[in-house]
Amino acid sequence: MANRISTKKAKRLIFLLRSTELMRIKPAAKSLGLSRNTVRRYLRTYLSAKSVCEDRLPTDEEIFPPFSKTSVHSKNKMHLKKECKWKSNLLNESDLEQILQWKKSKDKRKWDWAITLLSAQEGMQIKDIAKKVERHPDTVKEWIMNYSKKGLSVFQKHRKANEAIQLNIISKKENLIKLIHETPQLHGINRTSWGVQSLSDAYRNHYGSSLSKSSLSEYLKKEGYSFKKAREVLTSPDPLFREKLDKIKSILSNLKPNEKFFSVDEFGPFAVKMKGGRSLTKGNEVKSYPQIQRSKGCLICTAALELSTNQITHFYSLKKNTKEMIRLLEVLIQEYVNEERIYFSWDAASWHASKELYSKIEEINSDDYKKINKSPFVELAPLPASAQFLNVIESVFSGLAKSVIHNSNYQSVEEAKKAIDTYFSERNLNFKKNPKRAGKMIWGNERVAPSFSETNNCKDPAWR
Repeated sequence: MANRISTKKAKRLIFLLRSTELMRIKPAAKSLGLSRNTVRRYLRTYLSAKSVCEDRLPTDEEIFPPFSKTSVHSKNKMHLKKECKWKSNLLNESDLEQILQWKKSKDKRKWDWAITLLSAQEGMQIKDIAKKVERHPDTVKEWIMNYSKKGLSVFQKHRKANEAIQLNIISKKENLIKLIHETPQLHGINRTSWGVQSLSDAYRNHYGSSLSKSSLSEYLKKEGYSFKKAREVLTSPDPLFREKLDKIKSILSNLKPNEKFFSVDEFGPFAVKMKGGRSLTKGNEVKSYPQIQRSKGCLICTAALELSTNQITHFYSLKKNTKEMIRLLEVLIQEYVNEERIYFSWDAASWHASKELYSKIEEINSDDYKKINKSPFVELAPLPASAQFLNVIESVFSGLAKSVIHNSNYQSVEEAKKAIDTYFSERNLNFKKNPKRAGKMIWGNERVAPSFSETNNCKDPAWR
């Protein structure tokens, strides 16, 4: 003979049978923890008894006295779980799209908010929601209550940043960039390139405050640096790095109104042909250009950037040599004839530091030459070796390349020259109308503001 089930389960089964017109065997068996065959057996017994002596079967109040007032709400339920009291169209339709975006977010807080509101909308109990999002039930309850009163605005409040903390972070970033411009040997570290640990140690020893490896990596990443780039272009091996840098900083900090400081370099040589680059494209379209092309000519632009006025002086050269540097010097002397002194700053290319050039500068600075030509005194302020990242004009060249060289297809050298002339003309005019130091001008997206700073990385290694 089959085993009898407990009186409690029998009463609950009778309640389910009486609450539904069509008995569903599987959900009832799962709800009561019985086998489906047992439920079928009791169903047959109940139907037989109902036809003979229905008046002798227990009433709903006798089966579940505490729930007699809520029994009406459970008529169509296959389980007896208590519903969440928040279920009453909690969510506004206008908020649903934002909440679903939060649900897909990788931000754990936004995911918690979304799951809490959606679960409450479905009628889940507070304790079950809290378990799902791994929060205290009081926190979940507070979120739901606040949303019902004020909407999504309660989740979108931002803390006001502490000004002192923000200034400290900015200072740490600037100090870090200064540090990676120097070699580890200058800080007593026997390494040929920087690593995270060595940078952290050098920062603590040099600045007297700690900078964790995780914060250091985050700062470098946000500033757009990687260790590969640092090894290739951001480290100067010059043993006189600090002395040369301090001299330039001293000149600029004490620059008089009748003195001018020039950052000098050459752009190119580059071939005049169809160029690639980043551009606005539609969908999956990809612009292409031939790998093998016949050049329409070659171009070198020699230029000088005056830092205090942001004015460019340029011309075109056939070669990079000392003669072109002397030519540039003579052009600047004539253009700035009314100045008392001009400074020349350039990288350590061989033709920038030749005996012929030094001889020419001595001639210009002689009393006889100055009496005849009334020219300004010329003083050199060379950059440290391999420190193109400090040459401010490189930033302008980067903007030039992105504006008029990338994605170009000039048909002749003259056409390319015209585009470059127009670029520099518009740039000079803008700074005459707006005499201030600023980067990211409308024509160039320069990497940094065209002003001297040892935290700059003026040269973009990708533009050439």
